[in-house]
Amino acid sequence: MTIALTVFLVLFLFVTILGFWASRWRPANLGLLSEWGLGGRRFGGVITWFLLGGDLYTAYTFIAVPALVFGQGALGFFALPYTITMYPVMFLVMPKLWTIANRNGYVTAADFVHQRFDCRLLGVLVAITGILATMPYIALQLIGMQVVLAGLGMGGQGQWTDLPLIAAFAILAAYTYTGGLRAPAVIAVIKDVLIYATVLAAVLYIPEKLGGWSGIFAHVPSDKLLFSKPLTHNTGMDTGYVTLALGSALALILYPHAITGILGAQSPGVVRRNAIFLPAYSLILGLLALLGYMAYVAHVGNMPQFRAGFKEYGPSFAVPALFLRFFPHWFVGFAFAAIAIGALVPAAIMSIAAANLFTRNIYKAYLDPHVSDGKEAKIAKLTSLVVKFGALVFVLGVPEKYAIELQLLGGIWIIQTLPAIVLGLYTRWLHRYALVLGWVAGMATGTAMAASASFKSVIYPLPIAGYTIPAYAALYALAVNLAVTSVLTGILRALRVQAGQDRTLAA
Repeated sequence: MTIALTVFLVLFLFVTILGFWASRWRPANLGLLSEWGLGGRRFGGVITWFLLGGDLYTAYTFIAVPALVFGQGALGFFALPYTITMYPVMFLVMPKLWTIANRNGYVTAADFVHQRFDCRLLGVLVAITGILATMPYIALQLIGMQVVLAGLGMGGQGQWTDLPLIAAFAILAAYTYTGGLRAPAVIAVIKDVLIYATVLAAVLYIPEKLGGWSGIFAHVPSDKLLFSKPLTHNTGMDTGYVTLALGSALALILYPHAITGILGAQSPGVVRRNAIFLPAYSLILGLLALLGYMAYVAHVGNMPQFRAGFKEYGPSFAVPALFLRFFPHWFVGFAFAAIAIGALVPAAIMSIAAANLFTRNIYKAYLDPHVSDGKEAKIAKLTSLVVKFGALVFVLGVPEKYAIELQLLGGIWIIQTLPAIVLGLYTRWLHRYALVLGWVAGMATGTAMAASASFKSVIYPLPIAGYTIPAYAALYALAVNLAVTSVLTGILRALRVQAGQDRTLAA
């Protein structure tokens, strides 16, 4: 594995140099939060395309989607309709948010919510939700990196085997601190080139070793290609699949890292064009999902040399094992570097997004309302370090399953901000206090549904009129949220409770 490790380290060193150089790219005053945390809102169409692609299609996605197909079959393909469904929503909604945020100097969606509804509490709830949903997401990027490091022979437990992961995130923390959003924007270009090359090579080369695509699908059992027939009075997994795709699409654009990437664009036109062209990534995602079937047919899970990796990481080790079996060592190093670098880009953006939320909507809103611009940026930089190393400590000290279970909650939680953010862009009829109580109801309902499955599944089987309808718990919780918000809005407006002053009207 010496050759693989050498190639891996050379590519990693190259992106590290780029990360530190990014602070000098398009020179600006990085002592301002808008410059450090949003790149000065100056990213054009091409850079935004790479930035959002690197942001939304994370390293753990490239590990987890094939792993889900490898383990559970067709359900793993929910990632395709969900990413495709997201872009029309982005096209319609996000240019409007960008315009309002740009004219008012907003850095986060919570800034908009606070000013739109004249409710500091609602703004801080949106910020807290974003931070809570983002932290386990960062942890999963580290898990994705752990998997490829294990494939290179650097896995296992103990302080010495954790050193490569610690060193990688120390480097990430350093160039994110100095370059802000510019660092992942530059690295995202390299990351995407490596990922595209890796996936295309895999789908062209490996099937030839497995008897072609017809040979692969001939050896995949039908229960992994199709959903099972529904039981009596049960709608089966079809509704789970559809609602998981729809709910995930609505949730993804609300994550702080997605909004940060969008607000970094230089115009609403750039956001719209990217919503049109970003589905190209979904093509690669579809090809990537097929790696799960290849790994299944190749029986990598039964090979003695991979037994330790599967014991430690489960189906998440399927893609590394597949590459190790079929590719020469130099290409293994290339592919593993692509996945590891694919962890750095979203982790950087996520930490920046969480830092923006904490600084603007918690620190400035409650602790120091008159903080100077320079101190505000400094607080954000320090917060980004705390967030990254907090995620690192979490991954090193807590079993992997807990990080995954918390991430399952992330989508359920973040979608509860949809009424305030998305509906708030189009109407102010919803009352601020009703939105707060609707958020509480949605968070409680979604968390309780996930807890009923011991946080191992987000599909909740809801009994309705004698039928059991399995669906994504986030959508059930959102329905409760909207119902509570709508009913209480009607009551509060009938009682003429003060709704507050809209401070975004000028935009």
